[in-house]
Amino acid sequence: MAKETARINLQCTGGQASAAPPVGPALGQHGVNIGQFIAQFNATTKEQSGIPIPVIIHVFDDRSFTIEYKKPPASFLIRQAAGLAKGAGTPGKEKVGTITTSQLEEIAKTKQADLNSASINAAMKVIAGTARSMGVSVSD
Repeated sequence: MAKETARINLQCTGGQASAAPPVGPALGQHGVNIGQFIAQFNATTKEQSGIPIPVIIHVFDDRSFTIEYKKPPASFLIRQAAGLAKGAGTPGKEKVGTITTSQLEEIAKTKQADLNSASINAAMKVIAGTARSMGVSVSD
């Protein structure tokens, strides 16, 4: 069995990965076949076009690799739910949008596997904190 030599964390837009930075240089320095990664990533994420997808690439000593796909970032999901282009410039002072508790719960359910939380309520608190730091308030 091949031994893992590197673990690379990247975030690529679904269905649109290219050899341009940061993908090319990050993979190239570990001897990964960049074209093979791009083809595999784009084929797997073509339904999620335009959505940022975090991935963890496990590189092995024989230069083979596996890709572990994560859910889109919480900030992206919050912006999508609130209908915002971006978060607040000064989050403590500026409110740019609102999401409902049910939207918060949906985002928490989506992200729970990637979060370090034991329950859905704990995951909701983590997502609510992210929303607050973006200038988005949560309402009932």
